Amino acid sequence: MSTAAVNPIANTDLKVFPLCLGGNVFGWTVDQHDAFAVLDAFAGAGGNLVDTSDVYWKFKAGNTGGESETIIGEWMRRRGCRDQMVVSTKIGALHGMTGGLTAPKIRSYAEASLKRLGVDTIDLLYAHVDDTDTPLEETLAGFDALIREGKVRYIAASRYDADRLSEAAAIAERENLSSFVATQSLYSLVERQFEASHSEVVARLGLSVMPYYALAAGFLTGKYRPGNAAASVRAFAESRPANPTLYLDEHGLTLLAVLDDVAAAHRTTVSAVSLAWLLAQSAVTAAIASARTVGQLADLLPAAELTLSAEEVQRLREAYPGSPALEQP
Repeated sequence: MSTAAVNPIANTDLKVFPLCLGGNVFGWTVDQHDAFAVLDAFAGAGGNLVDTSDVYWKFKAGNTGGESETIIGEWMRRRGCRDQMVVSTKIGALHGMTGGLTAPKIRSYAEASLKRLGVDTIDLLYAHVDDTDTPLEETLAGFDALIREGKVRYIAASRYDADRLSEAAAIAERENLSSFVATQSLYSLVERQFEASHSEVVARLGLSVMPYYALAAGFLTGKYRPGNAAASVRAFAESRPANPTLYLDEHGLTLLAVLDDVAAAHRTTVSAVSLAWLLAQSAVTAAIASARTVGQLADLLPAAELTLSAEEVQRLREAYPGSPALEQP
């Protein structure tokens, strides 16, 4: 087992490994057999949080959604390890980006996830996307009902704007409803809009942050270089952060050079350094990164025990300009 520290999720009794394993690839590019191997290696290293959703991986031919949850649930059943895991999933995007967080749908989707995961209680249930067509009062009341029934322990938000997080917190306090304890937001060395848009709000509300695209769809692993557009289902997306090759500009190459240097100094991987930089940010509780193989996972795991110096953290920050929002006065 790893000796890496575990980090508390704010306002809960949950403690999680600093690396959250991305389960989006399970049932998509990773079948059950290979997923079990990755999950075994992750748990063996001390990992206890896997990021999944009822929409993973709906978009593969023949799938309907929930395939990732089913694989994770079957793995926990066969290994008898449910009590060692923080069971977490997301709902609300299975049938589109709006209308998925009405109270009846929250109940229906959550109960379907419980069945696929093979558990009686979900430790951390996320709203996958902000449903602006449904009043936040109804959404929060729908989640709160599940908590009161013991089907969910804590709730969180994914991809919510800062003002909506603030509004949700105010409504929860006013209506005496359960409130979000964490948020999933886009954040990495090459996508730092979060610092300008969300950092003040999450600090004020005391939210834990779980960044997604923490490795910029693979760019921050270092495997995408000029002349070596590594084969990936992501490399054909039209925009960043989903297409890692779009970071291969002057700034991206400068950052890769610094990442190489820091990784060499610590005798570790570029992936681990990229994740360790993110984990050095005070708001971040665990960084989400996926692995299709045990070998890929091995490149990520050192991040949980890697401490960068303040000088290295700053050097990496200065190697890449961040986002236009950060450059505004």
